[in-house]
Amino acid sequence: MSRRVVITGIGVLSPIGIGNDAYWEALFQGKTGFRSISLFDTSNLKVHIAGEISDFDPVIFLGKKGLRSLDRSTLLINSAAKLAIEDAHLHITDGKNILQSNAKDRENNPPFSKGGLGGFYEQNSHSVGVSIGTTFGSLHSISQFDREGLIEGPRYVNPSHFPNTVINSPASQVSIRFKIKGFNTTISTGFCASLDAVMYASDFIKLNRAEVVLAGGVEELCEETFLGFYKLGCLSGTNSSEPTCCPFDARRNGVILSEGAAILVLEDEENALERGAEILGVVKGYGNAFDPSANKNFNHAGVGLRNAITLALQDSSLTPKDIDYISASANSTKGLDRMETKAIKDIFAEHASNIPVSSIKSMVGESFSASGALSMAAAVGAIKKGLIPPTVNCRERDPECDLDYVPNEARQKNINNVLVMSSDPYGQNSAVVIGKYD
Repeated sequence: MSRRVVITGIGVLSPIGIGNDAYWEALFQGKTGFRSISLFDTSNLKVHIAGEISDFDPVIFLGKKGLRSLDRSTLLINSAAKLAIEDAHLHITDGKNILQSNAKDRENNPPFSKGGLGGFYEQNSHSVGVSIGTTFGSLHSISQFDREGLIEGPRYVNPSHFPNTVINSPASQVSIRFKIKGFNTTISTGFCASLDAVMYASDFIKLNRAEVVLAGGVEELCEETFLGFYKLGCLSGTNSSEPTCCPFDARRNGVILSEGAAILVLEDEENALERGAEILGVVKGYGNAFDPSANKNFNHAGVGLRNAITLALQDSSLTPKDIDYISASANSTKGLDRMETKAIKDIFAEHASNIPVSSIKSMVGESFSASGALSMAAAVGAIKKGLIPPTVNCRERDPECDLDYVPNEARQKNINNVLVMSSDPYGQNSAVVIGKYD
């Protein structure tokens, strides 16, 4: 009998809010997180705004110890992990029951003191895993390390900076900081990375190889990534007067790049019930599929996403009419938004026009590998609050994007099942179904 995977905690750092409550409130109010970039100089560029987390102070979450050698993406994901661990009330009362806790224990023995390191006890840390999606997480560190080596010579580089140059550094540092000794994995599949990380984590729980997994994604905003997207002409404002993020709108002309980190605490249902955890949602099913015919403009894409959605519905034993809300990955580019619309029509047929579809990227921007985890956190909030986050900046209708995109204002609705999906321009497609717990 397959084990049931539930969500018992969430930690979010985003351009529109830090922490679940702030994040959800901003989403449902339709607030955007785009502001002038302060992390690097953009004075010689046409685009000067991004989804920067301008009020991020890692000391608040992690304390002062051991932060000096960590890069921004590692600090972001560790802070998200801390928030998620606290939200799930993870701590130990004995070595027999994994992460056992109840209300009285939580009151007398809080899991982590504010600003402290925290951690799991020896008895259970082997049953806790980490699964993080990231693609550009180490790009800035690699650039700075190589620059120092080229200028000063390889013998004079700072060795303490080397660990940041490997792509699995953010995930590894989560396990190091919180004393987690179970599996540790980094998934690097572009836009789909954090959804794939959740799938990977869920498989570990279902196969009885882990009781609890911290799963999610992270990307930092850095000059190297920004310039890459800028020179490829992907950013809104590169070839127009003013950057705007308006998924599915006829005016869309590119993404607004952003950063973020989100962690979901995934747990075996039986274990969650034994420790008295609040269950926020259920991972009901998932699927992913690669489309070799895809190209960077999504002109020939769609088969992969349709296959991923079909697999996710089959895995969750649901039909298209059982989905109450679709969280799209539309990022204000012509090709992706059009392709997602067509894929939804193909799969949901006569039900397509009745299912609300929205893209939170209209508010948080394109955070690449972190986007799926941010969308899953939003989906849990939608289920919990009974509200669908809007697609903001919807003004001009595009004949090729003609579904119900929940324009500009959140909508009240009882939500039992949410389909979260993501597509990569080069063929990777992923879909996850999150459901209400009963």
